[in-house]
Amino acid sequence: MSFFAQLAELFKSPAPPDPAVQAAFAQVVQWVDPLVRAAPHLEKHLFDAVEHALGYCQDIVSALPGPLAVNRQSFSQDPLIHALFATPSDIQEMLGRSEAVRDFLERVDSWQEPEFYALLAARRQQKKQFGMAQQGDIIRNDVPQNVLYFSDQTLVEPHCDLVQTRERLRCRALESLLRTFNEHIEQLRQDRESLRTDISVENALLQMQKSRAHFSPEDGYARHLDELTQRLRENGALLAPENLVEQLADFLRRPESALHLTPVSYCINRLGIIQTPESAELDAQQIHFSEFSTRDRRQHLAALVRISRAEAQQAVDAARQHNIRRILI
Repeated sequence: MSFFAQLAELFKSPAPPDPAVQAAFAQVVQWVDPLVRAAPHLEKHLFDAVEHALGYCQDIVSALPGPLAVNRQSFSQDPLIHALFATPSDIQEMLGRSEAVRDFLERVDSWQEPEFYALLAARRQQKKQFGMAQQGDIIRNDVPQNVLYFSDQTLVEPHCDLVQTRERLRCRALESLLRTFNEHIEQLRQDRESLRTDISVENALLQMQKSRAHFSPEDGYARHLDELTQRLRENGALLAPENLVEQLADFLRRPESALHLTPVSYCINRLGIIQTPESAELDAQQIHFSEFSTRDRRQHLAALVRISRAEAQQAVDAARQHNIRRILI
């Protein structure tokens, strides 16, 4: 490269920032604890970290399975949908009680398409039982079994446009990261108040010790008070806005510690009984799904689903009628 080309490259205007990252940065500033917003030069310290976290959230949403059809037909044909719901009526019950679905159906844009998309989340559960099973030529009715089932089925971010659904879920994932970091700040605040209380108690005990004739500066109360005071200084340093910004940047560069997606597989029969390769029954099938894992170790099955608007409206209307009858009774 010639000297003049190198000079032109040096003084070339930087590329404009990605609008998606700019929007994500604005969201981070809006959601984060006010202590962080008090720090100077936020964009300088956080922009690259926000870009990394946004890319991570995009990768997670892109890796979600689906969209899977959720209806009576898929209940009979799709092993995963069959495992997610005990009966086809449970699908209608989930749609009818979903506040997100009710709000969506009241919007004008819900009429754009005959189907809509959403994120389906559910909690994986297992229970032990004794049941019938064939062992060789003998059928026994006291065989220990593990049954897989799901609870707390919830629909999130319904929308007629799949692209918009994914975009909203990316925002949700980023917001989840910010909530986790805000919880970290709140814990620091609680630790500070606890330390202040402990220091007050130790101070009172120390004054009592000083009133005694044989008090020594090396007394255990004095040493403990020094330790508590040092911890309070360290806590105060962590809560300084400029240090919180650095902590947030480090956290956003390693978002997998607070949010990640894990693939899960099971071999089950139509009753949800978990099968082993050696004893798998003829109707046993493999189901594959993904689970969101958060910092507090909560896990939720997560999949994109496709739902008929007419069926959702019918379920919501039925739930309303049921509530009206219950109130009248």
